[in-house]
Amino acid sequence: MTKLRLLFSLFLFLSCLAPLCDGGQPASARGLHASTFRQDPSSPTAAAPVQSESGSVQPAEKNVTAYTLPPALYRKAHLLGQIGFWGDLVGFLYSVIVLWVVLKWRLAPKFRDWAEKSASHRFLQAAIFSPPLLLALAILNAPMDLAREWILRKFGISVQGWASWSWDWTKAALLSTLLGIFLIWILYGVIRRSPRRWWFYFWLVSLPIVVFLVFLQPLAVDPLFHKFEPLEQKDPALTAALEKMVQRAGQNIPPGRMFWMGAAEKTTGLNAYVTGIGASKRIVVWDTTIAKMSTPQIVFVAGHEMGHYVLHHIPKGLAFAAAGLFILFYLGFRCIGWLLDRWGNAWGVQRLDDLASLPALLLLLTIFSFAGTPVGSAFSRHLEHQADQYGLEVTHGLTPDSSQVAAQSFQILGEVDLADPDPNPVDVFLFYDHPSIPARIRFCLSYHPWAHGGQGEFVH
Repeated sequence: MTKLRLLFSLFLFLSCLAPLCDGGQPASARGLHASTFRQDPSSPTAAAPVQSESGSVQPAEKNVTAYTLPPALYRKAHLLGQIGFWGDLVGFLYSVIVLWVVLKWRLAPKFRDWAEKSASHRFLQAAIFSPPLLLALAILNAPMDLAREWILRKFGISVQGWASWSWDWTKAALLSTLLGIFLIWILYGVIRRSPRRWWFYFWLVSLPIVVFLVFLQPLAVDPLFHKFEPLEQKDPALTAALEKMVQRAGQNIPPGRMFWMGAAEKTTGLNAYVTGIGASKRIVVWDTTIAKMSTPQIVFVAGHEMGHYVLHHIPKGLAFAAAGLFILFYLGFRCIGWLLDRWGNAWGVQRLDDLASLPALLLLLTIFSFAGTPVGSAFSRHLEHQADQYGLEVTHGLTPDSSQVAAQSFQILGEVDLADPDPNPVDVFLFYDHPSIPARIRFCLSYHPWAHGGQGEFVH
């Protein structure tokens, strides 16, 4: 399952937070974690497996000096990078076309009329109007979802059957629709009460909703798509190693909140992450990661994730995204009147407080969100670089030659993820929310503040 899509605007907002707050779903092909691509067992860079203390099969360590791939795998990774870049551009244009088609076909006015004839209460109207509209948008966008899954399967990223994938897609659509009902009800209630300040009040309301979703996801959403079990029962040695790292980081995540996740039935990719806030905070390690990475390598990846908490990236990310959403809603407010004056009659929409204006508002927010993508990507890359640095510092002294272990981790992540060794600079500028794998390995191998008696910036 990909990131949940709420309303297009709020979904895009939450997508910006995903690298910081959401480890529960498979990352994109260029994401932070090893994503979902099969490691080529015939590749010279694929190390021979060894047996861990817990009995799991893990790759032997191999000295890494730079991110390298054999010629065949290099071509495959570069091709996937190109497909991902153009796919992102096409996906944006496709979403705009879908919204335009929905407006042209006057689907929203039809659903609005149906809702108003069926009920007089505003919430009931929203509850009747929202599901058919949101499901229509989901179905019209399904070809892009199907194309993405087909590519993942062709490149070995997904091993999930189509029936299982369809069920996951359906669950995600139903969850999005349920949340969408309440968001649409709140949005149009605010618009009717304050036609000139609705954008500000809805922005205020959206903030606690986002925080609540970040808290709720590991407890209620993730278990709908994956199986979780106590990590201590699956791999006691790994649990003990993670506990030492957590203690050094000064965090409170006891073994009871460390979990094993069954990912192998759906993906060949790797992941280890920290998710949730407050009482829902936990460490999760995929079964594929335990199989393909050594314990020190997993500890580094988890240390990177721990850095997001210790360095307060969660509140920083929320604040940054809240500022972006503030601008997004304001721009929507400034332009929606012009848009409806220009095309409202053709779309069957007369006023903003009409439920049927939603696709027009989403069209504006989608375009403005895409325009702000480079800013969000750059901010995210900065935070991810800091987390890489923290991971190196928190594992220094716990892991012999922690820089090499970190480089090995990224080499494995790159091989499994088919990370592009030579990414398009425009792609990096627009869409990379993490530094490229080659850059991350170079940093790991060059960061040695302890070489002359110094100390780390974040961990002393």
